[in-house]
Amino acid sequence: MVDLNRRGLVLAAGSTLAASAIGAPALAAAQDRKIGYAIVGLGGYGLGIIIPQFKNCQHSRLVALVSGDPAKAKRVAAEYGVPETHIYNYQNYDSIRNNPDIDVVYVCLPVSMHAEYTIRAARAGKHVMCEKPMAVSSAECEAMIAACKQAGKKLMIGYRCHFEPNNLEAIRRARAGEIGKLRYFRSEHGFVAGNPSAWRLKKAMSGGGSLMDIGIYALNASRYMTGEEPVSVYATERTDRSDPRFREVEDMIEFELEFPSGVLGSCMSMYSANRNQILLMGDKGRIELEPATSYQGIRLRVGSGMGEAVTPPPTTGLRAGTTMWAGQLDHLAQCIRQNREPIVPGEEGLRDIRIIEAIYQSARERRRVALRA
Repeated sequence: MVDLNRRGLVLAAGSTLAASAIGAPALAAAQDRKIGYAIVGLGGYGLGIIIPQFKNCQHSRLVALVSGDPAKAKRVAAEYGVPETHIYNYQNYDSIRNNPDIDVVYVCLPVSMHAEYTIRAARAGKHVMCEKPMAVSSAECEAMIAACKQAGKKLMIGYRCHFEPNNLEAIRRARAGEIGKLRYFRSEHGFVAGNPSAWRLKKAMSGGGSLMDIGIYALNASRYMTGEEPVSVYATERTDRSDPRFREVEDMIEFELEFPSGVLGSCMSMYSANRNQILLMGDKGRIELEPATSYQGIRLRVGSGMGEAVTPPPTTGLRAGTTMWAGQLDHLAQCIRQNREPIVPGEEGLRDIRIIEAIYQSARERRRVALRA
């Protein structure tokens, strides 16, 4: 789980490499060159969120696009200065192996496509950033990890909140014992799903409903906030199957997590109400984030009662004003340069999917399910 000392090291803006080993001119050139990203998928997240973030990066740049819509791809390429020769579609995707400007492929596609395009990227000799949830099954996650290891390439999962200052400050204060011994963790995440034809509401494309889509924030936060891995889970589901949105996927699912220290985690995800909160209760106080994982406006409170509002200090190694997305992009870039493992590697995504599978099993069988170590 999260090691704040290691996190400070891996987020540091520039570890010095041995100039005597590779030569000062080569070192300078290697450090000056920004790592090139190809964005796969020009939907709401890839185009609306990730691509605009490159202007905030120190070590990363946008160099290529992969899209099934050639007209859109040309418009985006012109806007962001990507050469038309660096536009690919899903049929000629494998030819990215011949483009030395591409170092990393960022997979921003529906979940059912994550495994295929991660594995193809690795076979093409590229590192991979893959959005969460990592895949529709733990078996697919394992195949993705294996493909990247076989190719000698890094695999990182897009857990942006591991680079968000309020979340990092909450972790630091919890570890420092500011609220005493941690007893209870709670997180509720949800939004009101709309169009029944959206890919998120099609199980074949999403792998599941609110749990896969938004509940994964609560699950992952339970692990990085407590610093522990849960040992068992008990879940219940509540879904109105007459609602056309929920013919294939779940609406509301509640799950309890037991941790080795005795901490109890209580989490909920839903597609029928707006909610975004994380709470840690200790025997001397509380830490609360609300909203906790939204794109903007995250607020942190610490102390007894309702607590006092806290402004987190700048994140170690990142320049002031760096966004969580830019921090995420640059972190993988620096891991590639320094041959480090990302703080949220493929194994992190695999662990969440294994727990999600156990949550679905528990809800289906109506019993507590033990989690493997």
